[in-house]
Amino acid sequence: MTATTAAAAKSQGANNVRGWGRKEMAARLAQDIPEGWYVNLGIGIPLAVGDYIPADREVVLQSENGIVGMGPLQTRANLDTWIVNAGKQNVTLMKGAAMVSHSDSFAMIRGGHLDLCVLGSFEVAANGDFANWTTSLKSVPAVGGAMDLAVGAQRIWLIMEHTAKDGKPRLLEKCTMPLTAPSVVKRVYTNLAVVDITARGFELVEMNPEITFEALQERTGAKLHKKG
Repeated sequence: MTATTAAAAKSQGANNVRGWGRKEMAARLAQDIPEGWYVNLGIGIPLAVGDYIPADREVVLQSENGIVGMGPLQTRANLDTWIVNAGKQNVTLMKGAAMVSHSDSFAMIRGGHLDLCVLGSFEVAANGDFANWTTSLKSVPAVGGAMDLAVGAQRIWLIMEHTAKDGKPRLLEKCTMPLTAPSVVKRVYTNLAVVDITARGFELVEMNPEITFEALQERTGAKLHKKG
């Protein structure tokens, strides 16, 4: 086998790695949310995080459409179509939950009262920039409340696929798409790894056991640093 053929085989092997599924990604992130935090979950994969917060841990979920104390998704057995999250999904309310006006909800966001916001993204840069909006009619258009959340929450964690469908990296040295906000992302959860964003750039916290560090680096568009 030539060096070129070996490199191609190695790359193909990396591309075949599936990694964690979306539910597994959501469950992994949920384990890291501390007791007592007020958290907003964005549309898409982030909304699943609320279903995996440990039952013995008090975390208050806020939805920008006016819920403070949002619970898991409703089942068909107790469906109440009047209670929805920002993604128009029917949700439950936790004991002591409050329904507030849209203006009060955004005052909470803009006033810095959220400990964490979890968002999906198309791209994230090594300095914490991220891009998660589009004008395409094939997906959720524009940015909605993401810009307010990005600059208002005390921390931004992203949950996203490590690469695009064509295999191109989503974790980059610099974003190529219009930014949602600059230098705000603290941590990224993907199907292949958990990565912190530090002064050094991308710093690996945890790696999916299906992939090697070298293969993970191949699928990352900026240098990955090991902790320590």
